[in-house]
Amino acid sequence: MKFTLSFTVVFTCVICYMLAPKVMAYDWTMILLLTFAGLCITGSANSINQAVEKDTDALMKRTANRPVASGRMSQQTAYTFATITGVLGIAIMWKYFNFSSALLSAFSLFLYAFIYTPLKKINSIAVLVGAFPGALPCLIGWVAGNDDFAYAGLALFLIQFLWQFPHFWAIAWVSHTDYSRVGFKLLPAKEGPTRFTALQSIMYAVLMVPVGLIPYYLNLTGQISMWILLVANIFMVVQCVRLYQNMGVPAARRVMFSSYIYLPIVYLALLADKL
Repeated sequence: MKFTLSFTVVFTCVICYMLAPKVMAYDWTMILLLTFAGLCITGSANSINQAVEKDTDALMKRTANRPVASGRMSQQTAYTFATITGVLGIAIMWKYFNFSSALLSAFSLFLYAFIYTPLKKINSIAVLVGAFPGALPCLIGWVAGNDDFAYAGLALFLIQFLWQFPHFWAIAWVSHTDYSRVGFKLLPAKEGPTRFTALQSIMYAVLMVPVGLIPYYLNLTGQISMWILLVANIFMVVQCVRLYQNMGVPAARRVMFSSYIYLPIVYLALLADKL
């Protein structure tokens, strides 16, 4: 299920659910149900990804020990597990939350497992396509709580959507040798890690700055989180600029680790401001 990745995705989904104005009193039963459903759906998508990519995963150091790639689990078992968890997660979203969140969850799973996954070997546009299911959990959480597609929910989606470009390109930069070996096309430049990739990362990081102010101007949260988001986004810009200047794996790794700490800081700040 790639638990760490799945938990990160579910974390932002739950936070966005709690940010929804209609969720006034926090019912921990509902929060746990959303967490479980989210883990099922995200885990299902990741399981399909691993079943499809078992041969390529086996060739890369960072993925060779995954259950299907290493032979500890059969491909058929992975598909069965993915089917059960995917159906269960979507059913929980429909029964305990609303149809819109269940439909978004199903769409996100489909987009990640059946469009993004095979597209990685075809064209680097896969990163753009993958950014949608990567950010949809934010909108799913909002819709689960508010049952609408208000601008505030879309703003939360957009924060995570833009964040994924410097985040994922940094990972692709660090793992370029492995990715190239198996034919993954994930960097925007065909030549691999170039200044063009770094420049693209800067562009998306810069876009994150004004987008991070939107929740405040939509009265979703207050000034404290606005300033925290502003500092966090400027910090991401600085790390991407350093990547452009240094053009090396250590700089890419700094962007990658900065992006890992970005999400919990930003979303917990937004939630704390609401509380």
